[in-house]
Amino acid sequence: MTSEQVARYLQDHPEFFDQYADLLALVTIPDPHSGRAISISERQLILLRDKVRSLETKMSELISFGEENDAISDKVHVLSLALISALSVSAVTRAVYSHLGGAFAVPHVALRVWGVGDGADANGVEFDSVTDAVQAFASGLPRPSCGLTGTHEALAWFGSAATGLRSIAQVPLRHPNGNCFGLLVMASEDQHRFYPELGTLYIERIGEMVSTALLRVML
Repeated sequence: MTSEQVARYLQDHPEFFDQYADLLALVTIPDPHSGRAISISERQLILLRDKVRSLETKMSELISFGEENDAISDKVHVLSLALISALSVSAVTRAVYSHLGGAFAVPHVALRVWGVGDGADANGVEFDSVTDAVQAFASGLPRPSCGLTGTHEALAWFGSAATGLRSIAQVPLRHPNGNCFGLLVMASEDQHRFYPELGTLYIERIGEMVSTALLRVML
């Protein structure tokens, strides 16, 4: 009789060990860790312990992710309050730079706006001329883009720091009707800060908040 036939027989006759329970005490198998011979019951206990450790690790990871999300949510909330209280373009941009560079610890932040705002407030670097290519790139973004992809013209906005940048997040700023009127760019020397697979939910919400705040004080 082959081992496959024995295995098939035991599968087809689960009552076998009810009838020959003493055999279980005689059957030994290798310990997955030490290699020594152990009983089936010991092997089951080891497997259960390993499974518990795996579940504990996963639970610890979930708790860590939850705490991290709570911390980010708190920072987004504080930024939203600052943007709500900002009563001018300069106040909005100060809030953006100070909170993203402070609480969020983003090393480099740049903001450009086009097609809106022609008053006294529209005289900062945020209203510098932007090429058609940058405008087209921003308009074509369905959501924030992370990683060194798309147009790199925005890197020039960071001056001498541009050569050391290894990851960027580019966030389109939009009217409620969907038309793009600006681009928020966050950059870092750390290539893992804004990587392509990064979840962009909070970044997208920050873009929406900045868009709403700017439109409120410019229109």
